[in-house]
Amino acid sequence: MDLQLAGLRALVTGGTKGIGRAIVEVLAEEGASVALCARTDSDVAATVERLRGQGAKVTGGAVDVADGPALSRWVDDSAAELGGLDIVVANVSALAIPDVEENWHRSFDVDMMGTVRLVNAALPLLERSSAPSIVTVSSVSGREIDFAAGPYGTFKAAIVHYTQGLAYHLAGKGIRANTVSPGNTHFPGGVWDDMERNNPELFGQALALNPTGRMARPEEIARAAVFLASPAASFVTGTNLVVDGALTRGVQL
Repeated sequence: MDLQLAGLRALVTGGTKGIGRAIVEVLAEEGASVALCARTDSDVAATVERLRGQGAKVTGGAVDVADGPALSRWVDDSAAELGGLDIVVANVSALAIPDVEENWHRSFDVDMMGTVRLVNAALPLLERSSAPSIVTVSSVSGREIDFAAGPYGTFKAAIVHYTQGLAYHLAGKGIRANTVSPGNTHFPGGVWDDMERNNPELFGQALALNPTGRMARPEEIARAAVFLASPAASFVTGTNLVVDGALTRGVQL
């Protein structure tokens, strides 16, 4: 299937590791030009250099999505460098799981408002696109009660609600908005890689919950996100695509 991404321009937050990096890679493989950001300048520079070495059309900047003005500047600067904007992917999470007050504030500012700030900064640019699309990354923890049911799960659920509201209100402008909700995803340096090494009991319990017998790979989540972002999904908007290998058992109505 041709995803019709050749020549389109995309922004991806949290694009140096895990799911975010895989989304950047898949977008680039499909012919899109991509601007990525993350908090650490050295990570951004290394990722951009490596992907350019593979022939990808990528650029990047060091941005903390909790800093609204900095995020807005990055969106504008990246769109100017790319020559416009067609796709935004809000991927950053604070991964603030323990139920303490500090994590509620951090999750709101990074997971929730980082998404809202990105969308608000990008909307004027998306309105000029012929194929505008928003993809937000939530989690199965926003869909069911699990060990991350505190601030992390609460704001992941809020992101789904927010995105579906965007889909409804922006439909008249031709701007689509969808969510991807990944299940547990394993990659080097990620939370489950750390858990496997430092808390093997909890890792084993989490692994045992998935009937496939494994966790997702970042590229498996990325392909779902990129499909939703692409013109190939032109009549898909307001959906929450769960990619979890049958981990969750609830019926999504």
